[in-house]
Amino acid sequence: MEMRTLGTTGVSVSKYCLGAGMFGKFGNTDHDDCIRILHAALDAGINFVDTSDVYSFGESEEIVGKALKGRRDSVILATKFGLPVSDKPNRAGGSRHWIMREVENSLRRLNTDYLDLYQMHRPDPNTDLDDTLGALSDLVAQGKIRMFGSSTFPAELLVESHWVAERRGRERFRTEQPPYSIFARRIEADLLPTCERYGMGVLVWSPLSQGWLSGKYRRGQQASGAHRANLQPQLFDEAHPDTARKYDAIEALATVAEAAGTSIMGLAMSFACEHPAVTSAIIGPRTMEHLEGLLAVADVQLSPQQLDAIDAIVPPGTNLSREDDGYVPPALVDASLRRRQRRDEATPVVISGRTDKLREMFGGDD
Repeated sequence: MEMRTLGTTGVSVSKYCLGAGMFGKFGNTDHDDCIRILHAALDAGINFVDTSDVYSFGESEEIVGKALKGRRDSVILATKFGLPVSDKPNRAGGSRHWIMREVENSLRRLNTDYLDLYQMHRPDPNTDLDDTLGALSDLVAQGKIRMFGSSTFPAELLVESHWVAERRGRERFRTEQPPYSIFARRIEADLLPTCERYGMGVLVWSPLSQGWLSGKYRRGQQASGAHRANLQPQLFDEAHPDTARKYDAIEALATVAEAAGTSIMGLAMSFACEHPAVTSAIIGPRTMEHLEGLLAVADVQLSPQQLDAIDAIVPPGTNLSREDDGYVPPALVDASLRRRQRRDEATPVVISGRTDKLREMFGGDD
């Protein structure tokens, strides 16, 4: 497995990062099987593992903690906080109150004394960035986390975070975790260049675009084992105009993949790892078969001509669907933020414009 430096941190991580979003209630409920999958990934050379407090209500972290017993020191372990873990107040967001409480919960579930990377799962418009960076900086000073990062932040907010860190003497976000795939290329226009400019490592999620690029979904064919389609049916709605565009793109990509001597999945994973800003692509296998299929295409490399062919199918800097954005700015969710009028009462802005869909999937959540 190819190793890469995570931004300018000096930390070496594998090109693939094992995502544990499918470990637990919302994916594979067999803990022993999940542990076997994680061990197989480590044996294949993956040394980077990513999870979150909201994945299966914390069950994912518990599984990862059991799986890493005796192997913790050889792994770069990342988890996330910030999305709602319950309907109770103050159990979400980027406040000092929540960060200091939730990091202890994650450490306990993961059965570890420290986290290599602690990531803010989505922006929190209700909390001053300085408060968030201050709390996270204190955790670095305490040795409970080695570094911290963001997930699905817009480029302008990352720039602001670096300004705040410099002016207030805080530690800064060292990594960003955005959605990126052949179908979701919007971040090429601003976010990825911003990460390069600030020396941030990038670990991208959903390089297979919620399973669309796994090779299972072809026009006129019944997908087998389509767990993701059952979990997020709105992403595969046949009546949605984006669905037709995706099927058209898959047929064109299949031709490129065949010429490259690989599968659609091989094409997609190689593409996601090709951008110079990207350190790792997060894979989220639910079964051992899924992991084996992903590992089989880990060494696929695309030529400039093949990358040009992908550009002709999905233009650089574009997303085929708004569903692939990952984060919706508050001003696009709350109409009052777009209109010059007095609001009857101050209403906190939802942390993510699609928190309801995220929580439906992960019991709190990506």
